[in-house]
Amino acid sequence: MSPAIVSPLGPASFAKAEAVLREALEANGQRYTEQRAAVYRHLLATDSHPTADEVFTAVRSEIPDISLATVYKALETLVGCGLAVKLTYGDGSARYDGRTDPHPHARCLACGAVLDVPGHLPNDALADLGPVADFSVEGYRLELIGYCNTCRT
Repeated sequence: MSPAIVSPLGPASFAKAEAVLREALEANGQRYTEQRAAVYRHLLATDSHPTADEVFTAVRSEIPDISLATVYKALETLVGCGLAVKLTYGDGSARYDGRTDPHPHARCLACGAVLDVPGHLPNDALADLGPVADFSVEGYRLELIGYCNTCRT
């Protein structure tokens, strides 16, 4: 663990996160690398749902010689191991979330910012929706769309 990390997470949280990362990588036949660890720590330390470019910019302060390709590969590995969620959109853009529990988001239609929506939906929130013909539902993603305070003005 690098001492250069500045985050709201304390040392105990980082130690636990590193253990979770090592276990998940090993369970999926992947190696632990400092680059993957730095990307994971960044995702855990932010609630801004960053793009790969934003993760790259942030992690470069810790690992100056990391490449954008390495960040993309690290993000996809974390998603594949269940340690991050990739939020994709119809325009081909993607953002990443270190929070893997089911929770709703709000997305700004102007700048693309993604925010966590506080609160929880009851387990039967979708019970009144009918079945979809010729379709097997495996889950759902709730996203509120609108404009953030900055873009609304």
